[in-house]
Amino acid sequence: MILRTIIGWGWSPILITALAVVGYLYEWPIEAVAPVLVIILVIGLVVAATSDREKELERASLRLKELGGYFNRRFSGDSSLSIFTIIETLFNIDNPKLWDWARACDMSRRIFNTWCASFISRVESDVRTRRLPIYLRTYLNELWLITTHYYEFVEQFYEVAQKVEIPPETVDQYNRFVVEYNAFVQDFQNNISDLRKIARTQIEPPSVKLAQELSVVKPVQATQKKVEEKPAQTTEHKGYYL
Repeated sequence: MILRTIIGWGWSPILITALAVVGYLYEWPIEAVAPVLVIILVIGLVVAATSDREKELERASLRLKELGGYFNRRFSGDSSLSIFTIIETLFNIDNPKLWDWARACDMSRRIFNTWCASFISRVESDVRTRRLPIYLRTYLNELWLITTHYYEFVEQFYEVAQKVEIPPETVDQYNRFVVEYNAFVQDFQNNISDLRKIARTQIEPPSVKLAQELSVVKPVQATQKKVEEKPAQTTEHKGYYL
């Protein structure tokens, strides 16, 4: 194994050294040997650079596969951290207009989950056949599209939560989602930055956007604040404000 590695990475210096020694022993003219040695050196450098790039592409491909698999496990399907699962909790609120939006999201959820499952299946198939680096840009663009469309539902939920009173448990569930989702986004942004160094990609890291957390306002705290700000009342009214 060690010999194979040495030959694979150092065949050029070995061949140059061997020719130089043979040329010295047989007293070959330097004018004839030097061009051959230079050509071998250039070829060796080109092969080494190409091999390094291929290894970088392979590592980047596996990293992209890991990110796609993580997204599929944690943020789609029946995961509790899926934005669609969080939207489903809104059916507990007595708001027919909100139910219409949640139903539309539920229909989109089925399509989205099928898309994610298909993406992961194709990526894993190409990993087994060692074709993933060939389609690296294609899969990068597709994962970017998946996260972009997914963020649209995250953004819609955030806007709804600014207008409608959401149960505290739903807010907590969403904020847990935000923490883990933003960690994924940062890893994806780093992966895009690394890929831009070794492959021609048109995707900018900031185009994968972070989710926003919701502030939790507890009704009890709001009532207490109202009591503190309310001017002192007569004794018979104190029980109403408390």
